[in-house]
Amino acid sequence: MVSVPRLVIAAPASGSGKTTVATGLMALLAARGLAVSPHKVGPDYIDAGYHALATGRPGRNLDAYLCGTELIGPLFAHGAAGCDVAVVEGVMGLYDGAAGQGELASTSQVAKLLRAPVVLVVDASSQSRSVAALVHGFASWDPEVRIGGVILNKVGSDRHEALLREALDESGVPVLGALRRAAEIETPSRHLGLVPVAERRGDAVGVVRGLAERVRVGCDVEGLLRLARSAPSLEVEGWDAGSACGGPVPLPAPSLNRGSAPDPAPQTPEGLRSAPMPEGLDGAPARPVVAVAGGAAFTFSYTEHVELLRAAGADVVVFDPLRDEQLPPGTRGVVIGGGFPEVYAAELGANEPLRKAVAELARSGAPVAAECAGLLYLARSLDGAPMCGVIDADARMSERLTLGYREAVAVGDSVLAAAGTRLRGHEFHRTVLEPGAGAAPAWGLVRPERRVEGFVQRGVHASYLHTHWAAAPTMAQRFVERCVA
Repeated sequence: MVSVPRLVIAAPASGSGKTTVATGLMALLAARGLAVSPHKVGPDYIDAGYHALATGRPGRNLDAYLCGTELIGPLFAHGAAGCDVAVVEGVMGLYDGAAGQGELASTSQVAKLLRAPVVLVVDASSQSRSVAALVHGFASWDPEVRIGGVILNKVGSDRHEALLREALDESGVPVLGALRRAAEIETPSRHLGLVPVAERRGDAVGVVRGLAERVRVGCDVEGLLRLARSAPSLEVEGWDAGSACGGPVPLPAPSLNRGSAPDPAPQTPEGLRSAPMPEGLDGAPARPVVAVAGGAAFTFSYTEHVELLRAAGADVVVFDPLRDEQLPPGTRGVVIGGGFPEVYAAELGANEPLRKAVAELARSGAPVAAECAGLLYLARSLDGAPMCGVIDADARMSERLTLGYREAVAVGDSVLAAAGTRLRGHEFHRTVLEPGAGAAPAWGLVRPERRVEGFVQRGVHASYLHTHWAAAPTMAQRFVERCVA
């Protein structure tokens, strides 16, 4: 049973101001001493980063396409446990979802699954009385979606606000805020959306504080809280990483004869020798260290991935490929998520010691999982800058945006999936690869187009496809098993 107060911040279309309102409201409520659970509908990593900065808690995604509708409630309950209020930022327009699949993965679907009231943020910059028709249409389109209030954004003047409020009096949907134009605290964007928090930590804090002040001045915060508290209880159990992945991978039995010579290193399936598991002070094997890439170049990762790795028995240590010259001591496996390596290609290329360390680990047969930016980092080069050279391919920026949900099947066995495993993922990049030979593909994409994608060689699984491991927790279990093997 989940009874946490909650709101969904939605809009008629992208660019209306959802992130401004959601992030500002989160930050304002957190500054008042409330424990705020932040959530983002859809696959977007960047907004979730701003949410985490605003609340001091991990930003969590609720994506019904990647994870399935059955996991939306449990994942929400997991993130919101112990919180005073939850704020969910929507994606695109309220009723927009996966292309050609009805309401799937839309904000409206998630709002219904969470039984949460919706606040509609409307860009009112070029309308007055017409705003009432727009709000009426959204409020009446799906009777199961409860639009509990409107926040008017980009209001030009007192007179403009008065006209908007007068028109909305007839709609029956209360106005819970009116925000004036304020370009000076807009969050900067580039080719794939907002600039991530990790790349602008110095001024991101100021931006979030500015958004909180805008919400404080322009919104009926008490009215928003009353609306959040009107959400009924959810009959759902919270998601648990340990239960999902089956618990920790068993470690080898502790050594019984500490004085004898160590057993020879075991042979990996590829015939390469790997080091035996290190032992703790009591003679028992230590938990395997999984190094997860972070820092400004690698900011795209779902919180549940690290939780699953830890639940499967790994010690997760974050390293920064821009700054660290070596992998964390005792590293048995590496996970490199998404981000913007093209922005930092020269700096990544200049860190030759770490590039060599990653390449040596990969050549040993140790598990290495890479998504999108991680794939580029493992390539031979990126826009002419040297990368790790693990994958026989060169990467470069292009004018073409590759974007959308994908359905995929594992072509063969890998450190993440057995052959034939089906799952859903998401592509989002403006780079292309010019591959050589010598590696099998990672995925066969079956929808919306048919093609093979990615690379599998030795212990390496590298692909453009972003996946959410909560939908396939055996990926974490399988990865840690390979670290222990």
